Amino acid sequence: MRVSPLTATLILCAVHALGCMPTPSNPGTSAPAPAAPTAAPTAPATPEAEATQIFAGRCSPCHGANGAGDGVAAAALTPRPRDFHDATWQASVTDAHIEAIIRGGGAAVGKSPVMPGNPDLVGKPAVVVALRAMIRGMR
Repeated sequence: MRVSPLTATLILCAVHALGCMPTPSNPGTSAPAPAAPTAAPTAPATPEAEATQIFAGRCSPCHGANGAGDGVAAAALTPRPRDFHDATWQASVTDAHIEAIIRGGGAAVGKSPVMPGNPDLVGKPAVVVALRAMIRGMR
């Protein structure tokens, strides 16, 4: 059987192209390698650990790292963020009130809507209790 030069060229091109395709045994260079899987962020081991992370990331920018109402964003806010060390305020609010503010923000209890809620915590009551306990511990 005799193969025409054109057919031979097409066969050689096809074989060459197939040889350049990435396969497990021939990674080639025509396609990028898949990215290495990244580890999923791990959830904190306890509600208290999660509450500590949440306070540091969400609460401290306004309320300050120690809850004194002196976070980096506090100066620009009206009204100023609550100072959790204020004994008069601590005595005037119930645990349920603090937990409602944590979940729904200031507007949920008739206070400033500048205080945002945390609707993602509605399904995490133990984390809300741990955050409330942190705030109560700042007396």
